[in-house]
Amino acid sequence: MGVILGIDIGGSSTKIVGLHENGTVIDMLRVKAEDPLTSLYGALGNFLATHSLKLTDIGHIALTGVGASYVDGDIYGVRTVKVEEFPSVGVGGLALSRKERAVVVSMGTGTSLLWAEKGGEIRHIIGSGIGGAVVASRAGLTGNQVVVQEVQRDTSTDASNTGSTDGTSMTMQQIAAVASPSVVAITTEQMSSSQTWFGGYYVQSGAGSGIIISQDGYILTCAHVVSGATSVKVQLNGSDQSYDATVVGVDSTSDIAVLKIDATGLTPAVIGDSDKLAVGETTVAVGNPLGTLSNTVTQGIVSALNRQVTVEDNNMTLIQTDTSISPGNSGGGLFNANGELIGVVNAKSSYSEAEGIGFAIPINTAMDIAQQLIENGAVARPVLGVSILDVQDSSTAQQYGVSALGVYVADVTKGGGAEAAGVQRGDRIIAIDDTAVSSTSTVKSYLADKQVGDTVTLQVERDGKVLTLNVTLGNSAQ
Repeated sequence: MGVILGIDIGGSSTKIVGLHENGTVIDMLRVKAEDPLTSLYGALGNFLATHSLKLTDIGHIALTGVGASYVDGDIYGVRTVKVEEFPSVGVGGLALSRKERAVVVSMGTGTSLLWAEKGGEIRHIIGSGIGGAVVASRAGLTGNQVVVQEVQRDTSTDASNTGSTDGTSMTMQQIAAVASPSVVAITTEQMSSSQTWFGGYYVQSGAGSGIIISQDGYILTCAHVVSGATSVKVQLNGSDQSYDATVVGVDSTSDIAVLKIDATGLTPAVIGDSDKLAVGETTVAVGNPLGTLSNTVTQGIVSALNRQVTVEDNNMTLIQTDTSISPGNSGGGLFNANGELIGVVNAKSSYSEAEGIGFAIPINTAMDIAQQLIENGAVARPVLGVSILDVQDSSTAQQYGVSALGVYVADVTKGGGAEAAGVQRGDRIIAIDDTAVSSTSTVKSYLADKQVGDTVTLQVERDGKVLTLNVTLGNSAQ
């Protein structure tokens, strides 16, 4: 396997530490980082020479820090991976390694490298953040000194299910310690019109939660938490400081939004795999209920998977959980027994008689949407190029001056596929391909399985005649 090098390319210095296969530590080297690439290669050469190592002795390199983004591909042909930071002190390192025993190497600046084993397996991780600094301060270390901490997992509470976990769960205290640093409180303001005799506008406040997904300030939350907001502020766990947040993108269909704050060295959540969830798995929700109780932790289980739920007029496939969820939890994290993020809390049952019925967006779905929002600012979905209107009762029909119930074209997007196909305002949509159209949800559900550029056949009624029109689906992001 060879020597593992952990390299943290920070804003002011580059730090390198090594681990032999037997878990022994190779002392850290630190150089001033005036230029990320120059400091990286200079530090690497210096480190190899200082410790009489050759490139052939290096098994792989793990990069972290703000300067890691400047490195593309492998370094000198040595397998190179980039990793997010993590809280390395004790349970944080174990959470990521999923091993029973770990040696956590931490430097005073906050860089850490983990060596863990179980049954002869070896895994090495590097991270940067609060963990190293905590360990170092407790040991009274500063500067370039290194402290090695050996920790052991308490296996008395290991899980027996085979879902998204690997059979080795943590205690609630450990899950909370790993998950909480990645969850933030969100407050919003928006201008609302007054319905009083005096009229005018007033500032309406709102609150929710969010999840850190990158060390440089990207935050995942629900679209309904920030939609319409003129001001969004983020407060980190354990901090009184508030950050002004920029809304990177909002996707109402999936109820996902991404924010960005001007901060580095944050602790992102460990992303799990929601496709591997099993009913009955332990779940832990962390959020900001009522907008005033930030980093509240509640426990439950996965009650059901693939629940079809309508949220804000959108049909969604969600995780159902009995974990206690309150207003303000929206946008917060749902974690598994390994402290991994498996969902984004977004709804609870509105029935007063119902208890313990909450929902979360599967993290695999949420992260896919988030990536598109970060890269493009919007999510590309197929669209007809029309605005449609449900007319489901006689009073609505009378209001709009139509004689039959159904789905009507309220407007046609200029330059869209529907306009090119000859669709007109006032057309009643009877069918799309071979699917009869009875409501706008029918159209939305059908298009969800299509791709931008596909052609669909619309049957529309116009002036008592049925017309067949072929529409090429456009891009919602354009």
